[in-house]
Amino acid sequence: MTDDDLARHTAKAAKRKAFRDAKIATKTIEKGLLMVHTGKGKGKSTAAFGLVLRALGNNMKVGVVQFTKGKWGTGERGALERFGDQIRFATMGEGFTWETQDRARDVAAATKAWEAAKAMLAAPDLGLVVLDELNIVLRYDYLELTDVIDGLQARRDGLHVLVTGRNAKKELIEAADMVTEMVPVKHHFDSGVKAQMGIEF
Repeated sequence: MTDDDLARHTAKAAKRKAFRDAKIATKTIEKGLLMVHTGKGKGKSTAAFGLVLRALGNNMKVGVVQFTKGKWGTGERGALERFGDQIRFATMGEGFTWETQDRARDVAAATKAWEAAKAMLAAPDLGLVVLDELNIVLRYDYLELTDVIDGLQARRDGLHVLVTGRNAKKELIEAADMVTEMVPVKHHFDSGVKAQMGIEF
């Protein structure tokens, strides 16, 4: 690379930095975010627990309500419970609806989980609450959508909330500050590979 090439590169880098700095300077709002991870691709809950680790690493207290995962242990819970009082877990589900085959039981479990979620949303010491697979119970109408959205919007100032699960309702997407859709490109399950410890659970 010649001196002229280096000079051009330096000038372009300086221009990019100035543009980015100017853009960042316009972002002045600070608020608790309502975030949604949805889509058919793998990684919604996995990404959520990455955010949990980030919050814990910044000495925030975190609450997690798992709406459907309840019949089996997961690696994320085993790891995160080592943070002691810094994290609160409520694993409320009884498995996915195709396992229970009992709508009344699923509705009761979802209702109980939502009560736990509301308690966390009201907790003054939590900085982040993850409502894992809430989208699933909303998809099957186990909870009243308007009640859930009203509850999420009524949360205290400064509290971040992350909702996961495929098939997020349009109304929830509209209410959210940030929505990420996981898109499947390729998955080993389609080739006959079973769910594996440390990857799926």
